[in-house]
Amino acid sequence: MRERGFTLIELMVVFAIMALIMAVAPLAYDRMHVAAQYRETVRGIATGLRAARQHAVLTGQDALFSVDLERRAYGLQGAPERAIPEAISVRATVAASEAQEGRFTIRFLASGGASGGSVDVEKPSGDGVRLRVDWFSGRIEQEALQP
Repeated sequence: MRERGFTLIELMVVFAIMALIMAVAPLAYDRMHVAAQYRETVRGIATGLRAARQHAVLTGQDALFSVDLERRAYGLQGAPERAIPEAISVRATVAASEAQEGRFTIRFLASGGASGGSVDVEKPSGDGVRLRVDWFSGRIEQEALQP
């Protein structure tokens, strides 16, 4: 009669597969987490820029969207700021009159125009996007960053 159970080789194969899964899972989770933070940051900045433009046009008063690189935060003036995750790199290019001590501001005018500028959002891998604000129309465009 044959006895039931697992052989030592079968158990070792199962443990090897489990060890492989346990070694790969944290790396995959970390990449997934950074990718989610990147998407959320891009979406948040783009939404904030559009909200600032809409606010300026509807109220008839200038609206300011700022990126504070020292405090790693961004947002519409008068609204709560949102934090920029540590894994994400952000750069801003604005008119000289709108930059002061690590804080970069894009001014949206009641006419629909803006002071112009751009905000670059980059992943640790070097991939990223540029959110560009047209000075004449105030329109926000998204384009891939060129390496």
